[in-house]
Amino acid sequence: MIRKNILFYFTLAVSAIFICQLIVLQLFKSEYSERSLSNATLERTVYPPRGLIYDRNGKLWVSNKPVYDLMVVPENLKKFDTLELTQNLKISKNELIEKIESAEQFSKKLPSVIERQLSLSEISIIQEKMWKFPGFYFQKKTTRDYVLPIGGNILGYISETNKRELEMKPDYDLGEMIGRQGIEKTYEKILRGKKGIKIFQKDRFNRIIGPYEDGNYDKAPEAAENLTLTLDSDLQNYGESLMQNKRGGIVAIEPKSGEVLALVTAPNYNPNILIGRDRSKFFNKLVADTISKPLFDRSLQAEYSPGSPFKLLNALIGLQENIITPETIFSCNEGHYYAKGAFMKCHNGIGTKSNLIKGIYKSCNSYFAKTFVRIIESESSPEKGIDLWKNYLTSFGLGNYLGYDLPIGKPGFIPGSDYYNDWYPEKNWSSTTVISNAIGQGEILTTPIQMANFTAAIANRGFYIKPHFKKSFDNIINDSLYPAKRTLIDSKHFETVIEGMHQVVEKGTARIAKINGLEICGKTGTVENFIRLNNEKTQLTDHSIFIAFAHKENPKIALAVFIENGYWGARWAAPIASLMIEKYLRKEVKRKWLEKRMTEGSLIAEYEKPLLGKPFNINE
Repeated sequence: MIRKNILFYFTLAVSAIFICQLIVLQLFKSEYSERSLSNATLERTVYPPRGLIYDRNGKLWVSNKPVYDLMVVPENLKKFDTLELTQNLKISKNELIEKIESAEQFSKKLPSVIERQLSLSEISIIQEKMWKFPGFYFQKKTTRDYVLPIGGNILGYISETNKRELEMKPDYDLGEMIGRQGIEKTYEKILRGKKGIKIFQKDRFNRIIGPYEDGNYDKAPEAAENLTLTLDSDLQNYGESLMQNKRGGIVAIEPKSGEVLALVTAPNYNPNILIGRDRSKFFNKLVADTISKPLFDRSLQAEYSPGSPFKLLNALIGLQENIITPETIFSCNEGHYYAKGAFMKCHNGIGTKSNLIKGIYKSCNSYFAKTFVRIIESESSPEKGIDLWKNYLTSFGLGNYLGYDLPIGKPGFIPGSDYYNDWYPEKNWSSTTVISNAIGQGEILTTPIQMANFTAAIANRGFYIKPHFKKSFDNIINDSLYPAKRTLIDSKHFETVIEGMHQVVEKGTARIAKINGLEICGKTGTVENFIRLNNEKTQLTDHSIFIAFAHKENPKIALAVFIENGYWGARWAAPIASLMIEKYLRKEVKRKWLEKRMTEGSLIAEYEKPLLGKPFNINE
């Protein structure tokens, strides 16, 4: 009896175990059931098209076009005709085998890319024969189509994720497109959308015969949002045409909003070369060009001495500190003696007397050297004086990142007491030691976008909005992200400086920038240019700079133009800025003679001088 009971309970226990296992298999989809299901179904990821990108006027800038990746799931592979597949793909048998082995090493269960970004015409023949190639399938994706082939430095590019990235980005699939630079990278989450899943029923020949369970287990993708940029594509295109055969940058900003209207770097590249199967080849060519550096965004990353436009900021500091007034007069004797045997040259003649406005439009080095010395010596020590000066400048967004919505940039540099105390350990420096800062040279470094930003702050009479490139997503604008930042200068002090800038164009150093019927305010700049050549400090042709805004009242555009090796400010930078203003405010340029000179003009010969290995002249 006891043996019967033991046998009964043993049988009952074994049965219970089997029943539980069956329940788990059926209800919780164990590995066994998943395998069984996978033999009869095909699960595919559905990627939504990336969000479209428009300019500020609603013009389509970036669209999408379909491409197809040939994928493989190694554990589903069976014997197939490698010759037929390789002939259709136009690759060698060895190449195919290597890619399959690499896929197996990555994962036997997860899909891997065999061949990327095939067009519909390229896959049409193979697609009809997919039943012959078990384990392979085509994954539809989209790649970018740059309807307007401009602004590559702003837009960035997209490319496939690699195996290494998957550890950090588990929500991505191998080979999925991801934004790599520029706008594509900054707004990746929104432009990407959310992928979905589609499950198909297969027959015994591995052919798809329809949706599984009428699509009840499918997950629809979530559409990406469309992005409207602050940029004016017509102005961007025009700026790029003006910068042909030159190096430098143009940054144009709408002062009242901080919206970037154009961001030009030269040399640039057509963004369409960084899409498709040949993307890597063209990208490597761009990287390999270490002389012109087309991937280096000079408007955001290049740090230059600002030159004479910086005099405006020293003037404002002097006014705020009551060190000078608009009526303060300084004399110039073709320059300024600032120490024993030390002389700062100036193009103004001996005995020239200037008030502040005249000092600005005549760009008198002596005037601003004396102003700077007064600023530094207004405090009890040079350390306190230079830190006072620096504090004002940082309120204009200098010496640090502006916080715009692109992933690259440089902070520039504004020296303070710490810097000079390190440089002069015995602290034996004074205002005259660092007097080059008076005219925007010395240790000061700025980027073109920083220069455009402080120009906008002057146009606004003392405040700026953080420069930005996003206007809206799906036409929803969030202005709260961009509050106004006030400088430390009272608004009343800007009027004198602005009038001086107006006279620069009317009768000063930038008369070539004058446009009848428009009140333009500007300031030219010329910056000395040195490089290391054969381990020796060598001077090249000066850089050409111009900052400007228009109109004088209620300004609509503020900009900075920086032309490397462009001689003096009025030669290249001022005319280009003037044309940009005319194009934006009047939509057409009537000064065709000037436009022709700027678009057809080239500085290539200047850039080649240090590369030729023979003596050369500068500033010719």
